[in-house]
Amino acid sequence: MSDLLKWSPFASPRWPFSTLLRHPSELMDSLDRMFDSATGPAPIRVEEFVDGKTLVVRAEMPGVDSDKDVEITIDDGYLHIRAERQEKEEHKDKGHFRSEFRYGSFSRSIPLPEGVKEEDIKASYNDGVLEVRTPLPDEAAQPEAPKKLPITRG
Repeated sequence: MSDLLKWSPFASPRWPFSTLLRHPSELMDSLDRMFDSATGPAPIRVEEFVDGKTLVVRAEMPGVDSDKDVEITIDDGYLHIRAERQEKEEHKDKGHFRSEFRYGSFSRSIPLPEGVKEEDIKASYNDGVLEVRTPLPDEAAQPEAPKKLPITRG
């Protein structure tokens, strides 16, 4: 077979999807590195919702030790969540050894409603999800009805 027929763009390391063809997790690692912020910690994915009269913030944090790697602070009306992840995997096979590691810091600041008391805020961590719960002050739990503004022509 000629060399031209043996060559394939899919085999080239310069082909953008060659990583995907080697192993799908390598593509995800490449994307994580590409979107990692060079100027600071990457943002943490969160969801916020109100459950009755409680503000609930859930933060996705797989692979962290909540006792050592997570820091939660309240400052100037904001809930600050910071985490650092360090993972290391070693694969030993017949005559082969491969080691992989992932690390990075993540942070997110969420504004808290006025009147939230710091001593009432509780945090828990389960199955890679950090959950922060705080009772809402009475005035924050009852949002005002939207007011329609008149439009003048002129």
